[in-house]
Formats: sequence, structure tokens, C-alpha cells
Amino acid sequence: MERRNFIFNLAGLGIMSLVNANQLFAKTVATTGNYEIEQFEDKGLAHYSYAIKAGNKIIVIDPQRIPQIYYDYAQKNNAVIVGIVETHPHADFVSAHLEMHQKLKVPIYASSLTKPNYPATAYDDGKIIKLSDQVSLRAMYTPGHAPDHIAAVLVENGKDIAVFSGDSLLIGDVGRPDLRDFSKNVEAQRQRLSEMMYHTIHMRFASLADDVIVYPAHGAGSLCGKSIRKAASSTIGYEKQHNYAFEKRTKAEFVSLLLSDQPFIPKYFPYAVGLNIKGAPAVNASLAKIKYLPKNYRSEEKALVIDSRPATTFKASYIPNAINIQDGDSFATWLGSLVAPESEFYLVAGDEEGLQAAIKKAAAIGYESKVKGAFVYDATNGKQFATFDKNTFNPEENKYTYLDVRTAKEVKETTVFHNSIHIPLHELSQRISEIPTNKPILVNCASGYRSATASSMLKKLLPAAQIYDLGAAVEEYKKPAAK
Repeated sequence: MERRNFIFNLAGLGIMSLVNANQLFAKTVATTGNYEIEQFEDKGLAHYSYAIKAGNKIIVIDPQRIPQIYYDYAQKNNAVIVGIVETHPHADFVSAHLEMHQKLKVPIYASSLTKPNYPATAYDDGKIIKLSDQVSLRAMYTPGHAPDHIAAVLVENGKDIAVFSGDSLLIGDVGRPDLRDFSKNVEAQRQRLSEMMYHTIHMRFASLADDVIVYPAHGAGSLCGKSIRKAASSTIGYEKQHNYAFEKRTKAEFVSLLLSDQPFIPKYFPYAVGLNIKGAPAVNASLAKIKYLPKNYRSEEKALVIDSRPATTFKASYIPNAINIQDGDSFATWLGSLVAPESEFYLVAGDEEGLQAAIKKAAAIGYESKVKGAFVYDATNGKQFATFDKNTFNPEENKYTYLDVRTAKEVKETTVFHNSIHIPLHELSQRISEIPTNKPILVNCASGYRSATASSMLKKLLPAAQIYDLGAAVEEYKKPAAK
């Protein structure tokens, strides 16, 4: 049997090369004399995209918003991109497929069921994209996460080698069935998609050989699944043994399990699906429309301001009414979870480099067009938060209203303070009336990231209240929840 140099690992080891400072990484995950697979990772959105090279031809699968990384890969390998495959209209990021089509004059391969607004080439079950005499990509219809979902099977000399599974089969999980609203009866729709996923897993993916490698579109941390294992790839055989979806169950049991305990749906998901079906504008042209404002600009009083500075810097001097979503892995997700796509906002950072990073992350979810203005804020005479003094704090004295902004699942697993009010961060603005203001409010999450955002929101929504952020000190108070 021919020996192949597969560079993949189930434990999700380190990335091999940094692409740029916007949390984007690339690594060669498989190579033979006939083909090479490059995996690109956007850590912030836990998104994987791929370039499959055979000879001097490249097919890109599920590209992220900024396509330069794929152009650079092609140039480095003296190859040409000949097509783009969209496994489905994604909900959590915006794809560059239309921009690449317009620039390179190459086809976009997508399911005919998508009925996109862009010029697509039908890539339905059994259709073949031939890259060379030895290498091709076979479409496999895999609905469940979406009604129009397809996967692409890499075939070498007639043998199935790998499957680019999009969000149908994930590592340790399957794609959630509740992100596409295409009917008036949402519950019936989700039931139907779950039933389709049952068939997809047990009849389509299970029919592939155990040694077929699985390359998904998302990894751990993505809201496209509920229990994705931390790994960048797997095999069909490993998933059959370790993925709950392959376990023997009736269809009804499978549907019930799949629909239970799904994470929340960020506000921007339906917007991103619609934009992907339409096709997003070229990213650089769209970014060029952003208005840059003078340093320490003062926006109008009731404007929505998103401040991406670190929490300590924000608390030392902040713009009144600003919401602190710290730059980092979760910035784009929380921006799209807390800010509705119909809203405009000002975007703030502590320096120019941070501002550019935040803008690119906003663009990853199609929010660059929502930025009313962008500016650097480094003034030291802004509003200040009261400092929480943990040295004088006694949780038993009950001097605070405790607000826990973790998810219900997290609260069930770990207790921070007894008698807390539990409101997940994504529900906070809608449930603000549930929080009493007769005592100071002490906010906690699991690590300090979400509590920084929540405390800034409380400052905006409850201006007369005394707000404290427990921050990273929460680690000192966490304990297993009582059974």
C-alpha cells in the first residue's frame, strides 16, 4: 500500500505557520505526489477552509471573507485557482466566493437547491470536479444542518481519500439543525432537518470507508455545533467510534437528542446566511468606505459605541454608553451576538493596529458596512469604573446583587455565588428589568471576558446603579454545582 504523508492529528496540535495577525493560520495537512491539501484556520470563528492542489490547479472550499490568503497560496505554489466550492450558505461567517468568482472568472460550485443570487455551477450529488487524471472531487448530498448542504469527497485513482464535510459532520458532533428558517413552521422545519441529518449520518457518511479523513468547516468553539471536539481533523472510523451521532438510536431518539441543549443563535446568523446566498461585496472596496474619525472623537450622546480595548484600559477611562467587547478570539462572535445587523455603531480601539484588527474581524461577519465611524481612543480623562476590592469582599455578607452572565449549561456545572440572578450575556439587554438596583451589582462569568462586556452594558442601561465586575477573580469562587 502506498505510504502517504498525512499531517493531521486528532488531538489538534499546533498550527504550522502564521498567515497574518488576524488570527488566521495555514498548514499543509496532507500531501502525496498527486495532490496537496492546505487547511486555513480563522481561530476567532473556529472556521476551517481548504485549498486542494493537484498539479497546478487549486479548488478552494468554503473560503473566509478576506481571500488574499488563497491567492498567496496559489502564487507560492505556481498554481491557479480554478473554482470555489460552497458546501452551504454559512451562518457564522461571510464567504469570499463571489469576490473570487468576479476576480478570477472561475465557477462557484454549490447545490442547485440553494438557488443563490450569484452565478453558480450546480454541484449536486454525484457531480465530479476533475482536477487531474488522478484526482477529483465528488459531490455528496448531506442535508441536516441545512436543506441544501453538500460535502466534497476527494478521490484519488478511484479511491475515496478525504471528505470535506462542511458543517454536516463535525469532529465529535454534527451541525445544528436550527439555523435556517425557510418556512413559517420553525419547529416542523427543525424536526425535518434533524430527520435528514439522521439519514445523512447513517446512510451517507457511514457508507464511507473508515480510513477516509474528515475535514470539517468548523472546530471547537463554533456555535454551528454543541459539542465539537478540539481537533482539526479526524477519520470516518474514529467518528463512528467516538461521535454520539453514529451511536445506535431510533430516528426519533436521534432527533430528540440533536434538538436538545443547542447553544443560542447570534443575531447576525440569519443576516450572514442571506449575504452568503446573495454574495458579499469585495472586501477591500467595502472596507474603503469606512469613515475614520479623529483620535478621541466624541460621538453623539445616544450612539452605539463598541470599544474593543482591554477591560482594564476601558474601565480606567471610557466613553459614556460604550459597550466593551474586548479584541480577541471571541470579538466577532460577540459583536454579532449583541449588535443586530440593522444597527450602525462606532468602532473604537486603543491604537491603530488594534483598530484595523477589530475592523477585519467585523468584516469576517459582514459587519464592516455597519461601522458608522472608527477611531482610536486613548484619553485618560474619560469616565471610570469603581474598582472591586476582593480583599474586603465577603460573599456571605450579601451586600451585592449577584449577576451571573454564563449560559444555563455552565451554571448547572459550576456555582460561583449562591442566590445569583442568572441571565446569559446574549439575553442581558432584553432582560434588564429583572435586575434589582437597590444594592451594588457584582457581575461574573467564567473567566472575566463576558463579565467585562456585561458590566459595560449595565453602565449603559442602568446608569444610576453601582456596577462592579468580578473579572478574572471569579476563579477564586468557582466550585462544582450541587447535585
